[in-house]
Amino acid sequence: MLLAIAAGWGLTIGARTIYPALLPHLRASYGLSLTSAGALLTILFVTYALGQLPGGILADRIGERKTLTLSLGISSVALLFVVLSRSSLVLFVLTGAFGFGVGLYAIARFTAIATLYPDRFGTAIGVTNAAPEIGQAVLPPVAGVVAVAVGWQVGFGFAIPVFLIIAVVLWTSLPAHTPSERSTVDTFSSETLQFLLSELRKPPVVLATILMVLGISVWQAFTGFYPTYLIEEKGLSSAVASALFGLYFGATALVHPLSGAIYDRLDIRFTYAIVAISVPVLVALTVVENVWLLVVISILLGSFLGFETSTESYLVRALPSSIEGTGFGILRTTVFATGATSPIVFGAAADRHLFDEMFLVLAAITFVMVVLATRLPVATD
Repeated sequence: MLLAIAAGWGLTIGARTIYPALLPHLRASYGLSLTSAGALLTILFVTYALGQLPGGILADRIGERKTLTLSLGISSVALLFVVLSRSSLVLFVLTGAFGFGVGLYAIARFTAIATLYPDRFGTAIGVTNAAPEIGQAVLPPVAGVVAVAVGWQVGFGFAIPVFLIIAVVLWTSLPAHTPSERSTVDTFSSETLQFLLSELRKPPVVLATILMVLGISVWQAFTGFYPTYLIEEKGLSSAVASALFGLYFGATALVHPLSGAIYDRLDIRFTYAIVAISVPVLVALTVVENVWLLVVISILLGSFLGFETSTESYLVRALPSSIEGTGFGILRTTVFATGATSPIVFGAAADRHLFDEMFLVLAAITFVMVVLATRLPVATD
């Protein structure tokens, strides 16, 4: 069951990251500026955020198996029509549909794993979070090579049958589920809303949510434009840039389990020592030109995602089990919707030849995150 959930999560996020890898091809095909390309990524991330709240509610009400399978079904259909699209307007709309479908997956996999591994939740989430990093390490480079050899449409399209296969695996491997008696959101009343708001306003939850907003803002801006930056500012080919992009995600696949284990054995504040590594590395990125040094930088930048596994585990454990799906869905929707503004801001700055300066801004935000993390109290179940 854990492998099935992880495979679906790896595929959905890996396929989502094909967008940054093929962004130069989309720009050439549709005549998009860097600002417009940033807007396309913002739509992808906003709709991904918006899908998480209904995904959490559905997980609480109809169960994880149905929710996860529905997510993969919507994503595969949307991706099929992205391949067939012929206008930029249709591309933007279908990208939004794809993002929403992927968003439905996010919360249901958390609540399923919380049930499967209540005592080693951080470690299980860390292992599962390694799956999308593997997906992102493999799918974008493959898509980049296929796009150069055959066309960007096939660079997207090869993932569609994999979506359908994993949907079948999830449906057959996960147990059928009826709405849990522990859920307080089966009848959404004013009392339920007040309870939700009171839990979401607790200082540890608020501070951890702020850290997530900052982290996701940095991550979405960075991953959205890293391949384009390597091509346009460092003079690398599309294939080499995609390979470095995949190498970055390969490194993050190791960081997630490490962060989860540190979270379980020590506490969340220690995991941000890993995140701190990325601050000087982001600064170095703006001055390094040698391709082999860029290989080292791409690997070290994987340290940044040390924030995600630990902070998400912290937030889930800070919420009562009765509102785990819905409450965490609200938080992740807020986090990703807010963070989704970063690609369009980054793209607009890049259009004004401020690529390097924006990476320095990302380094500064990361430093602020590390400092704020020292204020988090130790989580208690």
